[in-house]
Amino acid sequence: MCLAIFSLNRLPDWPLVIAANRDELHTRPTREAAPWNDATHILGGRDLEAGGTWLGMTTSGRIALLTNYREPGPRKLDAPSRGLLTENYLRGADAAQTYAQTVYEHSASYNGFNLLVGDHRGLWYCSNRNASPPQHLTDGTFGLSNAVLDASWPKVLRTREALEQHLSTVTSPSPEVLFSILQDTTPAAEHELPDTGVGLQREKILGSPFITDPRYGTRCTTIILQHIDGKAIFIERRYNALGQTEGETRWTIDTTQQKIFE
Repeated sequence: MCLAIFSLNRLPDWPLVIAANRDELHTRPTREAAPWNDATHILGGRDLEAGGTWLGMTTSGRIALLTNYREPGPRKLDAPSRGLLTENYLRGADAAQTYAQTVYEHSASYNGFNLLVGDHRGLWYCSNRNASPPQHLTDGTFGLSNAVLDASWPKVLRTREALEQHLSTVTSPSPEVLFSILQDTTPAAEHELPDTGVGLQREKILGSPFITDPRYGTRCTTIILQHIDGKAIFIERRYNALGQTEGETRWTIDTTQQKIFE
């Protein structure tokens, strides 16, 4: 997951709205979002190469989202999979605050990451590239990519503002509007791009909200809309290397009955 915009308590009936793009190598094996065979209370995609998931939700309302932190220098080849940070939370029972604090205190062995974990008590953000301890997120609209939360990257600023504008004009969020926000391929101006050590040409490719590239690009967009009645809409739209839609699944999670259904 490389770009996520989300709001908390921005709409009275929809306390949580998430729209997120997963950017990855097109050759990396992935399973589309569905209830997990070995943990049917979890809904999410699965990384079949290193394990774990980039975004998932459970029938009890636990939610976890992960982005990698882009930085210069070599990666730790023996580091544990960051995708297990989300999977372990979704499978576990620790409160979001407790889990985030534990991860933060034992995160040095991982390559750079940003992690969001939430439950009925609230949503928490932590990163092993942020000196601050886990942050409790309250009312507002936020953006997260491959730097710290609300970093001033053009695609974060643009999509976060678009989400805020949309929510300011409606009582119910529109999935199609959210998809359109994250399918924006408009490049950023060169002077606005960050310098993350990948070179200007690569920064330009990675600088738009939706990335179209034969080797590495946006693989899917996920929308999660949590209603106050306890039901959550979970939609995943998948793309090929040309940026064309090749599949979509829509699920409902009922946290009162603790069921997942199409």
